[in-house]
Amino acid sequence: MNDTLQTISTIQPHGGVLINREVPISDRENMMKKASSLLSLTISAWSISDIELIAIGGFSPLIGFMGQEDYLSVVKEMRLANGLVWSIPITLSVTQEEADLMVIGQEIVLKGEDAEVYGFLSLEEKYVYDKDLEAKMIYGTTDTLHPGVRKVYEQGDVYLGGPIRLLNRPTHREFREFYKDPKETREMFARLGWKKVVGFQTRNPVHRAHEYIQKTALESVDGLLLNPLVGETKSDDVPAHIRMESYQVLLENYYPKDRVQLVIYPAAMRYAGPKEAILHALVRKNYGCTHFIIGRDHAGVGNYYGTYEAQQLVSQVEDEMGITIFNFEHAFYCTQCGNMGTSKTCPHDKEYHVHLSGTKVREMLRNGEKPPKEFSRPEVAEVLIKGMSEIKQSNHE
Repeated sequence: MNDTLQTISTIQPHGGVLINREVPISDRENMMKKASSLLSLTISAWSISDIELIAIGGFSPLIGFMGQEDYLSVVKEMRLANGLVWSIPITLSVTQEEADLMVIGQEIVLKGEDAEVYGFLSLEEKYVYDKDLEAKMIYGTTDTLHPGVRKVYEQGDVYLGGPIRLLNRPTHREFREFYKDPKETREMFARLGWKKVVGFQTRNPVHRAHEYIQKTALESVDGLLLNPLVGETKSDDVPAHIRMESYQVLLENYYPKDRVQLVIYPAAMRYAGPKEAILHALVRKNYGCTHFIIGRDHAGVGNYYGTYEAQQLVSQVEDEMGITIFNFEHAFYCTQCGNMGTSKTCPHDKEYHVHLSGTKVREMLRNGEKPPKEFSRPEVAEVLIKGMSEIKQSNHE
């Protein structure tokens, strides 16, 4: 089968071609039969999202889980072995005991915890890796309170490398109407006549500061791809189904309908800050975006990263990435100005700026309190309060 997809877009995918690693419909029946006779490996929801993004081209130019050469190059140099910029290792871990059962050259069935066959791995490599090195180089810390670092230390000690084939995409049942793969978003942009498209990554509800920078960016491009991450996140993040409802309410009431598209990004959140900002930009390039927004503490968690560290790191490789970055200062509502602004546009002291931490907002929502309208649109707050209340109630039942 053809491993690349023809695309209509003003921007080339990362590496020049959009990867397609899905089993063709004509081969599906044979592959399902074949699966019953192969060694199978049960993989996490995190790894399922990775094989989906590899297969549909979101992680182009990757065709599978990284072998040792690519892995070490990404960890140490922030590049694939061929020199192409890439900031996060895409890997599949197993225990030493599991690895001992596997033979190089073997085809392995990849199953989810739901027993569904999601795909196949053609095993080319097995290698032990340095967890301390990966944690320090990718996350900037070895502190296991960091959710990404904790994942590294909790997972198996051996990585499997090799190309994958995707047999069944995850259903994303709740968000089906908002699911598009990179080929489809590129075709959609062409159909809409959008030549300049800005992508926005979020794992949180969109508040007024996000709205401000999105609309500021929209002044310079043809359209906005609001591309929220709906894969695995921290337990205290607002669940994806609640966020998705809040995005719809916001777009319905406050955005021009012909200039914004809401499409899910089916990835797991790594919380790798600056390194993940690069990955997020490259993935949106694959989806057909020509521009990407990076604000304060992009993909951060806790106090592990500097406020604008992501912007600084991305600026070192932006020329090679092939996508234009819009950097934004921290935005806020100024009661003296009577509107949104940043330190670049507002002359007033911080005492006039309305700013709430994510932790404070989540606490207010759980208690049924609306954040001030200067921070969050009332319609959005209502959706979030209702959703958080339902979660609180179900947890007590």
